[in-house]
Amino acid sequence: MRKSYYYITIPIGIVDKEFAMLVSKRCQYALRAVFELAKHYGQYPLKAAQIAESQAIPVRFLEVILCELKKAGFVKSQRGNAGGYLLAIPPEKLTVGDLIRFIQGPFGPVSCVIGDSQESCPLYGDCAFMPMWEKVQKSINGIYDNTTYRELVDQERRKEEQYVPSYSI
Repeated sequence: MRKSYYYITIPIGIVDKEFAMLVSKRCQYALRAVFELAKHYGQYPLKAAQIAESQAIPVRFLEVILCELKKAGFVKSQRGNAGGYLLAIPPEKLTVGDLIRFIQGPFGPVSCVIGDSQESCPLYGDCAFMPMWEKVQKSINGIYDNTTYRELVDQERRKEEQYVPSYSI
């Protein structure tokens, strides 16, 4: 006699797309584009194609993102043959948190710790998990808001200096 097994699917959570903790692909592209501009801060403008190639970003998406970043004052553009995009804010004054909030909006582990969505929570004021969610939120904000583009550029340069190429065959 053959045994039958039944599998059931149990939902373990609901993703609230309005307040996602994950960094979206679009936001990752924006972060990487600004990183590339920060690496060349104070030097020369970069063309969108150069940024796209060095950071593995589809050019079509990048052009839209750069336009948004320009409107918001994160980047500026220069016309002409030698034109392109430049970082408008010094890398030491621009944080990852600034950019994530601009592109994605508020972020956190659950929507009830973000902004004024607390009142919509049925357990508002009586949630056993709220202190934990608030700690997670504070930690996330601390990391993003205390990470400047200057730190990221310096970190990459140190990593490149430590790299020793091997020419053995």
